[in-house]
Amino acid sequence: MSRREYQRELDALNEEILTMGSMVEEAVRLSVEALATKDMDLARKVAANDAVVDEIGLAIEGRCLNLLALQQPLARDLRLVATAISIATDLERMGDHAVNVSEIVLRIGKAPLIKPLVDIPEMADSAQRMISGCLDAFVRRDVDLARQTCRNDDAVDRTYQALFDELMELTVHGRDERMSAQAVNLLFVARFLERIADHATNIGERVIYMVTGEREKY
Repeated sequence: MSRREYQRELDALNEEILTMGSMVEEAVRLSVEALATKDMDLARKVAANDAVVDEIGLAIEGRCLNLLALQQPLARDLRLVATAISIATDLERMGDHAVNVSEIVLRIGKAPLIKPLVDIPEMADSAQRMISGCLDAFVRRDVDLARQTCRNDDAVDRTYQALFDELMELTVHGRDERMSAQAVNLLFVARFLERIADHATNIGERVIYMVTGEREKY
């Protein structure tokens, strides 16, 4: 493989990662929108589209393995390929969590929500921005952006903890079984969103290592 062909492969790899990331962002957004609007069809759409996300993840992994076999990259290029594989894995897991949220939407159904949706959409918005930020950092090899994206996880964690405390109170002291059950389901939604932000942080950390060769933990 010539260097020009190698660069074309890297460009294609970037495009596939951005496509996968965009689909995952959209899945997160739609899953929470389905919860807010009680749109069961939208929730099912999120679950159905996850197969496409998985296919792109496999294509990225295959492209990376071909690059390793044919180009035998060294040092920084090797870290790039390894980071791409790791990113695909994290994105695939984020997509799974969006599906988890959509499954809870189907479980709750058309029942009225026990509390206004404020914290959960806020967490989803933050998680989407983190996905976008860490992928931009990957494509641009931008260490400062990767670090800033990782730091944003702290705000998601604070929101999650506050929501956890509130929902646990409703779980224990709910007026009826329905309220307690829905509080548990919303708690799972919050947990899935918190994990999505954690996976975005993983990507940011990998980007820092890819560019600098140094490991930083956030």
